Amino acid sequence: MLLCVIVATLCVAWLISYMLGKVKLSYCFKKSKYILFLLAFSQAYIAYQYIYSTSIDPESTLKELLLGISFCLIFCLCLLLINSSERIKTCLYIIVVSGVFQAVYGSLMTLSGTEYTFLIPKEGYFDVATGTFINRNSYASYLVICLSLGIGLMLAGLQPDTSNFREFVRRLLSAILSKKIILRLSLVIMVAALVMTHSRMGNTSFFVSMGVIGLLTILLRKRSPRATLLLLTSLIIIDIAVIGTFFGVEKVINRLESTSLQSETRDEVDQYTLELIEKNLLFGTGAGTFHTAFPQVRQKESGKSYYDHAHNDYLQFLSERGLIGFIPLLLCVVITFGIALSALKKRNNPLMRGCAFGCLMSMLAMSIHATVDFNLQMPANGATFMLVLALGWIARYMPRGKEKS
Repeated sequence: MLLCVIVATLCVAWLISYMLGKVKLSYCFKKSKYILFLLAFSQAYIAYQYIYSTSIDPESTLKELLLGISFCLIFCLCLLLINSSERIKTCLYIIVVSGVFQAVYGSLMTLSGTEYTFLIPKEGYFDVATGTFINRNSYASYLVICLSLGIGLMLAGLQPDTSNFREFVRRLLSAILSKKIILRLSLVIMVAALVMTHSRMGNTSFFVSMGVIGLLTILLRKRSPRATLLLLTSLIIIDIAVIGTFFGVEKVINRLESTSLQSETRDEVDQYTLELIEKNLLFGTGAGTFHTAFPQVRQKESGKSYYDHAHNDYLQFLSERGLIGFIPLLLCVVITFGIALSALKKRNNPLMRGCAFGCLMSMLAMSIHATVDFNLQMPANGATFMLVLALGWIARYMPRGKEKS
């Protein structure tokens, strides 16, 4: 697996630099020791499933173990290497650029009728944007992460409210003529692509998470509530009214309205997955074994489709890892959400607050979308989500002396 090789190479390079005294453990890395323990425990349990053959498919569990270790190492590398404000900005802009590339590529493929993923003809999801992803929901989930961090960057550039109208107009014109307009246009492009996916929960999770975290920001930070409210309101109104008119928001709405238990088989899949969980509640069937375990419990009501993933990340993690392996992962996200929320409330540095906002919005959106899809099973989304978790700790514990470095 290419991702595992790249991550392992980077870790070896960092360790060599550490032994030579060129780098040292960051403060953020030291503060996240409890999360590191939880992540290590979760991977140790998967190793136990493989070594002691408690997994019903040891080969798949081994692959999941290697991928899980890579994700944990990505989290560690982010904490160790993103150690200044400039590196935070660079990281966030790279994510935004990646999102813009996916948005432009996916939109062009759909509008032109070319219908390719990445140099490979599509086998499904025609007439909707999927970018380089196979599944439109995974694509939508990745765009939401990029949008969340991009909005965080926009918020980081906001100035405190002013009661002077001329000063307000001057700041508005300055923002339009500055490089911020490039970032705003990037967000517009990504929202357009998100709408073109016609992903029901992808679009829902984006607007719900932006509204909820935006409201929390206004309540917790009273320094610039009007500027924050104006930015978030413009994102919602302009994106729905303008972008949706041209790129098909009505199709998303129609899909939401036509959704019913009779037309969906996901609820049956969830029901049978719960039976699987009941039989393997404590230990699970083995990481990465859903495609092997599910046929043992499925019935004809779930349709004729082949399910290699549950359409619910929570249920899949729980069925494969059991409570022993699932609870540590859940705690990692819950604790990090609290840490990022603390950063949003307590940090005075605009970049740290913006970074915290992006992390909170990403985590909430992914948590909502995970109830109906398997986005975290995709390596690109999983790896990017580990970056989001790391940025939550960095936003809270980046030493003040390095905020200006």
